[in-house]
Amino acid sequence: MRPLASLEDAVPLLSISDQIILGLPLGAVVAQRLRLPTVDPQEFAEMVRIQIEKAVPYSLDDITTDFEIIEQGEADSVVSAVAVHNEKLSEIAAPLLNQGFIPSQVTVYAAERAATHAAVGHALLIYREDETLVCVISENGKLSLTRMIEGLDAAQLQMELPQFALSAELQGIGSTFPIVLLDESCLQLRETVEYLFSSRPELINVETPPAAVKLNLLPESWQHRRSQVVRQSQWRRRLLWAGGVYAGALVLLALYLLGLRLAVGRLDRRVAEDAPKVEFVRQTEAKWKALAPAIDPRYYPIEVLIQLFNSLPSPDVRITAYNQSARQVSVDGEASTATLAYQFAEKVKKNTELRTFQFEMAAPRILPNDHAQFRLEGKPR
Repeated sequence: MRPLASLEDAVPLLSISDQIILGLPLGAVVAQRLRLPTVDPQEFAEMVRIQIEKAVPYSLDDITTDFEIIEQGEADSVVSAVAVHNEKLSEIAAPLLNQGFIPSQVTVYAAERAATHAAVGHALLIYREDETLVCVISENGKLSLTRMIEGLDAAQLQMELPQFALSAELQGIGSTFPIVLLDESCLQLRETVEYLFSSRPELINVETPPAAVKLNLLPESWQHRRSQVVRQSQWRRRLLWAGGVYAGALVLLALYLLGLRLAVGRLDRRVAEDAPKVEFVRQTEAKWKALAPAIDPRYYPIEVLIQLFNSLPSPDVRITAYNQSARQVSVDGEASTATLAYQFAEKVKKNTELRTFQFEMAAPRILPNDHAQFRLEGKPR
């Protein structure tokens, strides 16, 4: 990933569908460490806005605020609060807005750097923004205290850092830093920082990409515009896809109809060729079906009766009447119980010698003597 000189240089590389995160320079925001009563988390936002209003010369309608909780206790909580003037934000983001690109998140670059390099613990971070030195104290990856020092002069840094550490002490932060981070672009200040804190600072470079942070200073009007742009982009893509699918479907349909027409033509020719053979087979089958009761032993009444008697489950089941025609066989009988009648029907259906018929039996009729009278009907398959 190559570094870009300005936001204008990044615009040609973007597309509407990109998730753009804009990291603001510390000079564009107001950052405060607040100690607030521990209340319902939903009330923190309004309390932060009220406190921020005291530190900026703008009305609440002209600024966007957000916060992160650094530490939360039973009585009070320590909060990292930031705010940006909406007009200033519009000026910074003008190259994006002019081309229709609306960020999905507006945060603070210092917060991203702190979350990336010092997510846990107490740290001091020093880096440059243009010709200004930025000093940030972070607690568990969240902005706690910040200071900007004009110029990159080591003597100026040596004079202001102790004052910055004293300010931290007064706010109960502590001036000893287990982690001291120095941007590699400020390498000439390494000895000064080491002299002040008696520990060699760790060099860091540009994050690609930085860690995600909760802070989001995206104004509500931007959120509304972005949702509209995203919806328009989604509908545009859907319409393009739908148009492409529709055109593809028409082409496929045309090819399918052409193939179907050719296949129908081939089938019509084969049907015409096979028609005499099919007619001969149909006539032959009809003759054999008509002659089957006379020439197939399986249809002989005596053979059918033998198999019916072989299927009787008990002497308590009697066949009282038997009728057979070319189209149907019917068996009337009487059993001492309905269960025996059903057993007889099941044995008949499972008899392989009677598979030329399909037998069905209705519910037996119970006689006054509790016997079951039944009728079993079979039709040729």
